Amino acid sequence: MPLPNIVLIMTDQQRADFARAEGFPLDTMPFLDSLGERGARFSRAYTPAPLCVPARCSLFTGRFPKATRVRENGGTKNIFRPKDLVETLREKGYSLNLVGKNHSYLTRETFDSWSPYDHSGGGRPETKTADEQKMDDWLKSLRMGLSLQPTSFPVECQLPYRIVRDAIACVDARDARPFFLWLSFPEPHNPYQVCEPYFSLFPEDAIPARVAGPEAAEEKGGKWYWEQQLIARKMPDYDDHWRRYRATYCGMIRLLDDQVRRFVAHLEARGLLDNTILIFTSDHGDFAGDYGLQRKGVEMPECLVRVPLIFAGPGIVANESPRADCVSLVDVMPTLCEAVGAEIPYGVQGRSLWPMLTSQPYPEAEFRSIYAEVGFGGVYYTEADTPPLHFSLEGPGYDSLNCVTQGGNLKMVRMGRWKLLYDMLGRGQLYDLETDPGDLKNLFPDPAYREVRLALVEELLRWTIRTEDDLPGGSYVPKQAERNWYSLHEAEYYT
Repeated sequence: MPLPNIVLIMTDQQRADFARAEGFPLDTMPFLDSLGERGARFSRAYTPAPLCVPARCSLFTGRFPKATRVRENGGTKNIFRPKDLVETLREKGYSLNLVGKNHSYLTRETFDSWSPYDHSGGGRPETKTADEQKMDDWLKSLRMGLSLQPTSFPVECQLPYRIVRDAIACVDARDARPFFLWLSFPEPHNPYQVCEPYFSLFPEDAIPARVAGPEAAEEKGGKWYWEQQLIARKMPDYDDHWRRYRATYCGMIRLLDDQVRRFVAHLEARGLLDNTILIFTSDHGDFAGDYGLQRKGVEMPECLVRVPLIFAGPGIVANESPRADCVSLVDVMPTLCEAVGAEIPYGVQGRSLWPMLTSQPYPEAEFRSIYAEVGFGGVYYTEADTPPLHFSLEGPGYDSLNCVTQGGNLKMVRMGRWKLLYDMLGRGQLYDLETDPGDLKNLFPDPAYREVRLALVEELLRWTIRTEDDLPGGSYVPKQAERNWYSLHEAEYYT
């Protein structure tokens, strides 16, 4: 059998629950939902950290941020890793291609072909039209905010259309080697804008209620309230438009879905689809108005840490219903290693999902829980401090990822219906996601949940130990768990 082509389709800041397959009442991504039915869709897939660069670095290295040492968006210079996904695929004979947003430690020299975009445009200058340049200039003028009117530029000027155009050209110019393509969209990340018909596709009065408004951020206090007040200061009427914000966000997702459909249709027309593994995911989610917040930044609510994750392609068995196994973006790298017959490099912390994707036996206990983290260190900034912000408190511009929202060190574990957060000060949060999907009622101090709390704390301790970095090596040769499945060795050691 020839090696499969691999297309990693990634969006930026797309929360998992805004899809009909997740029970959302609006049909935002019909094609990708159908792709999930033809392959495997995970309903409990989590980012290792709810911000762009750490999540992307973790995906390509199969390591959690505390191991990569990339814990903030400006931290790529700190990357610490073994052989990564692209190097592994290069050794297997793949061509390496990027079209779209990078925002990782990878560089132009990594790839055979490169067509970069970001949130204010991009692409190859020699192919950019005058209208596309005008669109890019207009995107910059939005200052990463929300447009209350339909974008005046047509679909063909929108970044997803242009990115797919470049991706099609990349596929058509391929050589005889199997190809890896990172098809990476900057949307539905802000600036929040979309043209017709997508702007009106999901009317504001059809938008479902949000989990909570600004009162929830005030009740949570601390950095939650600080962030909500920052946004209110920068954009005094922002929360009046939360339905428009979500309607535009849904329209952006539908535009992405149509362009992914266009790209996959081209693969099929060229006879490539049957031998191409497709992965669809996002680096993290978006508040989308929940808690009176937008973008990301504060802690790890479900809307930020749970992401879409779909696998489809040769050998992957169809699952009409979403899989409930707890998985992470760090699992993508070892999964693809096994899919192409490559050894999982030492130092990778993710677990191969390939047996479950191909309907082979696998230990369900291995995927009973998942872990994530956020924070660059230190203690929290408080109202008594003057935080060293990298933007001015005056004027409209701000960054939701800053020293206040990202300070400290917070760990998370999800197991069953429960979710535990625990920080460096010993403060815990416990949520029942079946009855409280918005992380609003903290059950940690309630003695009625003592046994649940202890079980989750123990599970978090297990993950904390497991994710201690095994690199760099020394004189000893550690025994590596096959597929990084530790659960099998629990029984082996204690019997």
